[in-house]
Amino acid sequence: MIPELAIGAGLAAVGAGIGIGLIGRGASEAAGRNPAAFGKILALSIVLAALVEGVAFVAIFMGTK
Repeated sequence: MIPELAIGAGLAAVGAGIGIGLIGRGASEAAGRNPAAFGKILALSIVLAALVEGVAFVAIFMGTK
């Protein structure tokens, strides 16, 4: 693997981790404020986390030409 591409893939992984952490923080705050909406918040946060992971995987695979 080319070192520049490896750095990009690593940054994509770090960015995905930060993004999923922010999603979790927002979901927990929202559930704390409105416990009745927990199911909807959980479903939406799972979908958003999956999208973030998908973008990270695409970036990693693009970086491993």
